[in-house]
Amino acid sequence: MPDDDARRKAIRAAWEAAWDRGEVGALDDLLSPSYRRLTRHDEEGQDLTAFKASVIATRAAFPDLVTTIDDIVVDGDRAAVRWHSVGTHQHGFLGVPPTRKEVEVTGATFARFEGDRIVEEFVTWDPRALLAALGIISVGQDQ
Repeated sequence: MPDDDARRKAIRAAWEAAWDRGEVGALDDLLSPSYRRLTRHDEEGQDLTAFKASVIATRAAFPDLVTTIDDIVVDGDRAAVRWHSVGTHQHGFLGVPPTRKEVEVTGATFARFEGDRIVEEFVTWDPRALLAALGIISVGQDQ
């Protein structure tokens, strides 16, 4: 069974390759073929193919995207990752034309391993922060 340190290193290596360089094939070393990525408890989530496609689409819209892992806590078959991403909106994204604005989003990912691969992740982040940074909506302002 992999130790906590090996799991931390595997997470960091796969995230840097996929999110920072667009090398989504590196996710195959970390994520199980039966992988599921959830953002709400009541959804089916994304499988590995859909997740890779979302990384590619995000990087296409934000080609200078850099995702920094702020903390990784691994305890047995569980991992928690606190992260933030910064990038410039240079191409259309989710129907929003390029704004050329630099945006930053933060979030946390909670993962469950089976053996040396992650089978499930629950991701929490605030998409309103992204939309506000792009100027699509305003949040936190008195009306």
